[in-house]
Amino acid sequence: MLIIKNIRILDPVSGMDRVGDLTIEGGIIQSLGDRALPNADDQIIDGSGLVAAPGLVDVHVHFRDPGLTYKEDILTGSAAAAAGGYTSVVCMANTKPVADNEETVSYIVEKAKQAGIHVYTAAAVTKGFHGKELTDFERLRTCGAVGFTDDGIPLQDREIVREAMRKLRAMDLPISLHEEDPSMILRPGVHQGSVAEQLGYGGAPSASEYTMVERDCALALETGAKVDIQHISAKETVELVRRAKAAGADVHGEVTPQHFSATEELVLEKGSLARVNPPLRTEEDRQALIRGLQDGTLDLIATDHAPHSREEKAGDIKEAPSGMIGLETALALGITQLVRPGYLTLPQLLEKMTVNPAKLYKLDAGELRVGGPADLVIFDEKEQWTVTDDFVSKANNSPFIGWKLVGRVKYTICNGEIVFQR
Repeated sequence: MLIIKNIRILDPVSGMDRVGDLTIEGGIIQSLGDRALPNADDQIIDGSGLVAAPGLVDVHVHFRDPGLTYKEDILTGSAAAAAGGYTSVVCMANTKPVADNEETVSYIVEKAKQAGIHVYTAAAVTKGFHGKELTDFERLRTCGAVGFTDDGIPLQDREIVREAMRKLRAMDLPISLHEEDPSMILRPGVHQGSVAEQLGYGGAPSASEYTMVERDCALALETGAKVDIQHISAKETVELVRRAKAAGADVHGEVTPQHFSATEELVLEKGSLARVNPPLRTEEDRQALIRGLQDGTLDLIATDHAPHSREEKAGDIKEAPSGMIGLETALALGITQLVRPGYLTLPQLLEKMTVNPAKLYKLDAGELRVGGPADLVIFDEKEQWTVTDDFVSKANNSPFIGWKLVGRVKYTICNGEIVFQR
């Protein structure tokens, strides 16, 4: 038996917030909060001063496997996730080949069995990400797909989106949407504003995001589909999602740690490391994201973990690929940028990083309960540390290197096994 002694137990589902013991045996939580009397052969973790919470759940990661494994693969990505406190992740479908067929989806599902955490995958909405013909949703679900997305490529055909939503509503599966109209973007990855002007970059305006979101919120309301608006960056988008929710649409607002933590100004300091789609925007946008998190408009925090090689990111910002890694800094950014300033309580932050994403994808995750899976993160909410480029991920493309953060993962436990320990 594994016994965690004298730890603060936080569970967003039950509302539990107490100091006590937590016991695990056979991959299952046996007790929560009651004093445990260890036997000689039990494994003991001293949890004094630490927090135990459900293992984090990320419904938006890129593990680049198959086809782009020089950037990341399922095993290194899952190790990075464990280092960040995640026990469940959902991979996006923009692999090579695209996960639009049974062979590729089955490959991901099978390789995921070797990972130390729960690795799931979404499948593509359209064949080849071309936005013209829907994939076979039923067959791909049978292969193991837990949702559908063309993340990285916006779906521009309204009728394709409507039909996809109708089918997925009948299947009770989510569709996750990357909302950027390419016809409005001069160059992606940097906000079309003062920084882009200084760099002579062109940039991507907020309207490229919120005009597509307006369309898709209306379609979500019409079809009743379960819709995840991914990596929201603009204040106008927050308001559109707020209105859609109020009207009864099953729309979920997703935000990344980078978008609630930083603005376009970071591009001037970090260059291509801060290039991301959609881009970091203004302080006004960042504050709107925080308000959206506070009132529940934005109910999901996801990393959009997007690894690239050092060589790719070392190039000129106009040529470098967009994206940044995020699994190993997400919890600390949440504590530092949201909890410490008083925008959210720690249980509120955890709700958006555990139970809410788990519910969206119907995963048996996101809560601590007796008889439930022993998937949990143990962290020190007060420990201060500085981000270095010594990541577990294959990649180091983080603009937060050098930042001083608060909150650090100490253990990640999945299926009752310690899969990460610091």
